[in-house]
Amino acid sequence: MGLLDSVLGAIGGGQQQANDPKALLIQAAIGLLTKQGAGGAAGGLGGLLSAFEGAGLGQIAQSWVNNGQNQAITPDQVQQALGGGHLEELAQAAGISPSEAAGHLSEILPGLVDKLTPQGNATAPAGGLDLGGLLGGLLGGNKQV
Repeated sequence: MGLLDSVLGAIGGGQQQANDPKALLIQAAIGLLTKQGAGGAAGGLGGLLSAFEGAGLGQIAQSWVNNGQNQAITPDQVQQALGGGHLEELAQAAGISPSEAAGHLSEILPGLVDKLTPQGNATAPAGGLDLGGLLGGLLGGNKQV
C-alpha cells in the first residue's frame, strides 16, 4: 500500500499519519470497501450498501453513490448498519473504540463512497481503483448534479 501511504502523508503531513487514528480508519475502510467477500459472501462496496439497506438506511447510502448531494449519517446509524463485525474490525485496525470509529465513519463514509462511485453507480471502475484520486478528492466536494 505504498501509494496509499504516500497519499495519506500528503494529506496529513507525513509521519504523523502513521499514528493518526482517522488516517488508519480511512485506510481500513478503503480495504474493506475494495475487497471481495470470501466464499461468495457480500463484500466490498456492494456489501456495505447491502448492510445499510438491511438497516433501513439504503436511501442515505444510495445518495452517496448517486450524483448529487450526499445525505449525512449519524454515528448511531453507522453502528446500526455495520453492527459489531465490520465496525469492530475497522476500530481495531485504527486502534480506537467502536464508538469512536462510528463517529469518524459518519464523517468519512459519505465522501469515501462518493469518490468510489464517480459515475453514480456501485460497479468497480474498469481500470481499477485510483487511490491517489480517491484520497486526494476526499476533502473536496460531491459529484456534480
